[in-house]
Amino acid sequence: MPLKDKLLAQRIYLLLGGLFITSLVVSNLIFQKFFYWYPVDVEIFGSKLFEISVGILPYPITFLITDLISEIYGKKRANDIVVVGIFVSFFSMLIVYVANAVPATSWSPVQDDLFTEVFGNTAIAVFASMMAYLLAQFVDIQIYHFWKRLTKGKHLWLRNNFSTFLSQLVDTATVLILLCSFGEIEWNRFAGLLAAGFIFKVIIAALDTPFLYLGVHLFRKRFKLKVNEEIDLL
Repeated sequence: MPLKDKLLAQRIYLLLGGLFITSLVVSNLIFQKFFYWYPVDVEIFGSKLFEISVGILPYPITFLITDLISEIYGKKRANDIVVVGIFVSFFSMLIVYVANAVPATSWSPVQDDLFTEVFGNTAIAVFASMMAYLLAQFVDIQIYHFWKRLTKGKHLWLRNNFSTFLSQLVDTATVLILLCSFGEIEWNRFAGLLAAGFIFKVIIAALDTPFLYLGVHLFRKRFKLKVNEEIDLL
């Protein structure tokens, strides 16, 4: 690959990594607000079908990006992004912890009690989210490449959806188990939130498939890649 193309591929990889990390950190910071997405008025296990945390909104973007990186840059580069995401998330947790510890001035627009109420549980949330995230992202990448090898680079929709469906189930179940164990959410809401979160993520995963196809098409056209060919950044 010409040096000019390789430099462009590196810049795009960094941009995708930045979008991935931003989506991940933001989802951890806003998770405490729950909303009801109401295309249908259905209850399941005592909870509204789409009664979910706003933290779930940017999270599917991370799986779309890792699938795109897996397809174009390979398994190692996707794993690298996951590891960086973990480091950045724990670093953001440290910053929030320090910010919560220092006392507010008397004229501060946001006082200590309000800041603690919004961000005080961030450490528990990030821990739970990171454990779920760690498992889910590596499951996603492993399954994605299993299907990629099995189909010899064909049937992109198959590996995209199958990898995301299972990894999202792992993510949703793990984070809810940890949050319920820490007392952040009542156990009687577990089944309903699990079903609502998983179904919502499955819908989003199905809807993002055309965007993955578009991204892969643009990469292959710009860098003249063959089916199953990956970009080597070294």
